[in-house]
Amino acid sequence: MTTGPEQPPPSADQPERTPEEGAGAKEADKDRPEEEAQQPWATRRDLHSHSPSSMRFDGTNNGISAGQIIGDVKTEIHYRFGGFGSAGPVSGEIAAGTLDRLAGAFVTESTRFEDLLDRLRKERVLVLTGTPFTGRRSAALMLLRRVGAAPVHVLDNTTGPGELAALFDPPGRAGGYVLCDLATTRDAPLREAQFNALRDLMREQDAHLVITTGLGAYLDGSIRAEAWQPPPRRAVLAAHVTRDAGEGAARSLLALPSVATFLSREPQLREVVGYATALRRYATGQSSGEELDGYPLRALKDQVREWFAEPEEIVHLRDKAFLIALAAFDGGPYALTAELSDRLYEAFQRIGDPDRHVVIPVFSTHIGKRLELARARMYPEEEDTEWGPVTQVKARFRDERAAMVVLPEVWTGHPAARPALVGWLDELANDGRPLVRTRAAATAAVLASTDLPSAMALIIEKWARSDRARRRTAAVSALTLAHRIGTPNIPRIIDGWSANADDPRPCWVAVRAHGLIGAERPAEALAALRRQARLQDGKPTPDAAVAKELPASVGLLLLSDRAETVLAELLRTLPEHRSARGLAVRGFLAACEQRDEEAGHGRPQILDWYARAADAGTPAAPGITRLMRTALDDRAHTGQAEEVLRGWIRDADRDEATEWALAALLPTLAGSPGEHSRLDHLLRTPGGDDGGPHPAVAARLRDALDQPVSV
Repeated sequence: MTTGPEQPPPSADQPERTPEEGAGAKEADKDRPEEEAQQPWATRRDLHSHSPSSMRFDGTNNGISAGQIIGDVKTEIHYRFGGFGSAGPVSGEIAAGTLDRLAGAFVTESTRFEDLLDRLRKERVLVLTGTPFTGRRSAALMLLRRVGAAPVHVLDNTTGPGELAALFDPPGRAGGYVLCDLATTRDAPLREAQFNALRDLMREQDAHLVITTGLGAYLDGSIRAEAWQPPPRRAVLAAHVTRDAGEGAARSLLALPSVATFLSREPQLREVVGYATALRRYATGQSSGEELDGYPLRALKDQVREWFAEPEEIVHLRDKAFLIALAAFDGGPYALTAELSDRLYEAFQRIGDPDRHVVIPVFSTHIGKRLELARARMYPEEEDTEWGPVTQVKARFRDERAAMVVLPEVWTGHPAARPALVGWLDELANDGRPLVRTRAAATAAVLASTDLPSAMALIIEKWARSDRARRRTAAVSALTLAHRIGTPNIPRIIDGWSANADDPRPCWVAVRAHGLIGAERPAEALAALRRQARLQDGKPTPDAAVAKELPASVGLLLLSDRAETVLAELLRTLPEHRSARGLAVRGFLAACEQRDEEAGHGRPQILDWYARAADAGTPAAPGITRLMRTALDDRAHTGQAEEVLRGWIRDADRDEATEWALAALLPTLAGSPGEHSRLDHLLRTPGGDDGGPHPAVAARLRDALDQPVSV
């Protein structure tokens, strides 16, 4: 697969296929009926339950604005770290002044430093293991300084284990040596004989050597490595700020609220050192408070660029695929993220070599190492599923903004990855799991916010024109989430699609999207839905899917947080064209059928709204009465309206609050003897659930029906 100019999405009569589906899938799908689209209420539920926390409306994002982060990511800022864990191998002697300055801010708290020092004195060679950027290099240098080994030389870390002894031939002089990040492999481990030879050489030369390695380094079992435990981040920050600014200034600087926020995201020690420099610059007036507050995000972006710019020898392609999958499924089940990251890895491997057979080792990746690289954590949490809540082991970045930085960086900084990423998202959008489909849509939304034209052409519009209902629903979710995080022009896109009477698939997508985001602009959304309803009304054969979706979207708007505005707009347009009247009535009845499963026994939401409005004396109560009477009086909708009332009667038999609400509503529906007679007949013959006995509540409701309406 090669990169090239963006291609327009396939037309409606030429549905797209992903490479994974292949020719066999095309043949098998010839006679396949159109799959049933997910119900709009389920789409809204999935967006609430499964979208990333930064994209939810429910207040769970703790102040994180996805749109703001993405907007900041677009600014190209390059930052170079200093101090702990500085990048790049250095060979040669380290100046004594550099060691003295490092010692002035070195922290030994919680590090077992004295134990490590004793062992180095006795054995002359020490292997120090740990994760990158936790101060291993600084610890090695300070150990050598404290043991009195001078001068200190840094050895080239491209040296393999078998070549270490050759670095001291001819024998060097007394002093200290540090070799950072010794590269070991299964085939080239650090062997016991090599280690013993180094120890003998150090004794002969009265020298000391500290070797640092990563977790899981390949060492002979007889070599006892020491695990480096980094000091507390706050202690490191305090030491550096005190050294640079003095104790008085350090106390006031460390008390800044932004410091606590920075440390709460568990930064690497190199970032802590960089932040100390930023604090000093702020204290001396060399930078503003805005620049200080922007440091953590600049550091995060630098880390993300580093991940994807590093060659595969340092950050394997499989690990890069995991980082992208974790960005898409941040806060999701770890096993699911790992499973889907391997699919993305396969897609990356096929770029440039479509016929290559990709082999993924089954038991090769250590979870701890993978999460350490990603700066992520695992935790148990309850997850909503189609079968109810279950506890899952989840994974998320330690910095909650990381996902919103990773995805734009991959999309805009590494365009060669686009074909694989697009194919992967196509596959996820058609997955049977709601979480997977929703996260595919959320990822497309982030990419749209980063680069709207490309994301629309390569992903969202293609989904909207798909012959797969799941992908069309994913397009709806992507547009909804893109709008939620501040992507411009989304209303303009769905307005244009919803006015299209020629291609029903993007029109269907737009109609459902109006129901999900139209509450922000109810008048415009309802006007767009009415226009499409009139277009369908004028067709000899209406598009069944679009015609069915129109009232469902009105129902969604009626149950939104702008319900009163929507209700008033529907009442205003009742006298208009018959299509507008029909849309208002059908939309109202669609909303009447929805129940709040968390309240009582599934309390009808419209009826619950009526009860609250009647108690408060708001215009919504007579508005609901008017729409229900209109539905009952319209022959085209009488049957559905009566069935809604029968359902409410059965609900009232199970829930006292529903009974009180229905008892208040029924007299307002009986404005004439004919209406009273019809309602009385309904209460005499509602039927119980599944053919059960007549609901006992019906008799009490008949009594309520005869009560005068309070004015």
